[in-house]
Amino acid sequence: MKRNRSRGVSLLELMVTLVIVGIITSIAWPSYVAYMRRGDRVTATSALLEAQQFMERYYAANDGYASGSPLAYPRLPERLLQVPPDSPRYRLSLGATVSASSYTLKASPTGTDRCGDLTLTSTGVKGVSGEGVTVADCWK
Repeated sequence: MKRNRSRGVSLLELMVTLVIVGIITSIAWPSYVAYMRRGDRVTATSALLEAQQFMERYYAANDGYASGSPLAYPRLPERLLQVPPDSPRYRLSLGATVSASSYTLKASPTGTDRCGDLTLTSTGVKGVSGEGVTVADCWK
């Protein structure tokens, strides 16, 4: 006698497959999120360097970064205020310590990031505000 066997997938096989996919996902997801945040930081550091070039051009054209009152401070171009422009992850700003000969640029994350705020001064000094991280970790 020939037995009629079903060719479908059993519930046990399906559950084992789902458990394996769940384990792989739980391992891969944190790495993916860290990878995406690192990419966003690269975009922010690139925008800070571009803003630094803008400030140097402003200095060359105006013989200084600021002329006394905060109303005379340079304004960063719109395209550099939020990076990336289509879905902002960082907001760039000119620090409150702008003088005729110095400034500090700051990129603040819109969400959470272990590096915190990224800063760049007129002398090229890079900084981070996150605890337990170094400039070398965040400015790659």
